Amino acid sequence: MTYVLITGASGGIGQAVARLGAARGLEPICVGRSAERLAGLFPGFRQIEADAASEQGVEGVFASLEAADLVPGALVHCIGSSQVGSLERARAGDLDEVLRINLHSAFLMSRRYVGLMRRRASPGSVVLFSSVVARIGVAQHELIAAAKAAIEGFALSAAASHAAAGIRFNVIAPGITETPLTQKILAGDAGRAAAERQYPLAGINHADDVAEAALWLASSQSRRVTGQVVGVDGGFSRIRPLVR
Repeated sequence: MTYVLITGASGGIGQAVARLGAARGLEPICVGRSAERLAGLFPGFRQIEADAASEQGVEGVFASLEAADLVPGALVHCIGSSQVGSLERARAGDLDEVLRINLHSAFLMSRRYVGLMRRRASPGSVVLFSSVVARIGVAQHELIAAAKAAIEGFALSAAASHAAAGIRFNVIAPGITETPLTQKILAGDAGRAAAERQYPLAGINHADDVAEAALWLASSQSRRVTGQVVGVDGGFSRIRPLVR
């Protein structure tokens, strides 16, 4: 059985990764902050209660893995947040929090995962998440764009550092995706229609669209792929829609 470690498993994309992965014969190890929520979402799946955006929580995740002698073939790090608003109203603390949740958590989990895989002399795959707003300028996204662009730079260097050990690093940069995180933006018909019009491929992402890409990057099917940023964004970052 191939294990895949999923952080932020309670979120929309994390749930999709776990569900689709299990359907394909993988054994998800689901990490989230609430044991009760994990139990409700993932009966029968391995679960670890931990805040993987904190150093103490990350240490707890890997202590649990080592106690059970589990070596995940892949880490899919789904923890993230969004921050939209005008730059002049943002506070320094807002940037600190966005970096903690997005960049710092990716650093902490990746560091421990690489350490585990190198000790076991085992190849591995790390899948991190950026955003379309790190690829093309989008108004009022300065804080989250900074954090996500930093993740891309981090993954590129890590891919170079650990390629010889067979440990791959790749990043997914989604466009807007229908998850609990985007409920407010997509709640009204007008907001949804406005979001959909921005994408050359009509509509917006479903969580499964992003999860499919994550599972491919986590799997041996992408064994020759590392140091890449894969845009799952309906063409938003590369082409312009035909305006009618």
